[in-house]
Amino acid sequence: MPTSYQPPTRGDDEQKSTQSQSLQTNLSAAEATVGHVLDSKGGDIIWISPTDTIQHAVEVLRDNRIGALLVKNDDGSVAGILSERDIVRRLADTPGTTLPQSINEIMVTEVQTATRSESLVTVLRRMSDGRFRHMPVMDGDYAVGMITIGDVVNFRLAALEYEALKLKQLIVG
Repeated sequence: MPTSYQPPTRGDDEQKSTQSQSLQTNLSAAEATVGHVLDSKGGDIIWISPTDTIQHAVEVLRDNRIGALLVKNDDGSVAGILSERDIVRRLADTPGTTLPQSINEIMVTEVQTATRSESLVTVLRRMSDGRFRHMPVMDGDYAVGMITIGDVVNFRLAALEYEALKLKQLIVG
């Protein structure tokens, strides 16, 4: 009889299974937090000053291939956030004269933030309801990272792939 058709024996439980994903990186939607996303993507933050020009902001966005920048005061506190959407709206309002303007003229100053312990479901709902795609992650008064709606969706997709894999393994045996 081929070995693949043999019934399980006592030693079979000791075999280590291999998985392309782990429980650490793929939690259920209810358990996943902003901290899990930051741990998987890193906490790099690209900053800009409120007195910088929109031209400079556009170059920083292009060079870093990102869609938003945190705006930081001289003391290191968050002054606001500037997104591509903010720049496009200003370009439409002031054609030909936008790029020399300063960031503080168009940045959003009432910034929605998250904490590392906040659930992804809550953050995703706030982003969807508020119609914004970037959210700084704060630890007290200091930004420790930035998450995007894409980060949240990608994290959840990985979790769903893992859940589907586990279900297939359960069905197959």
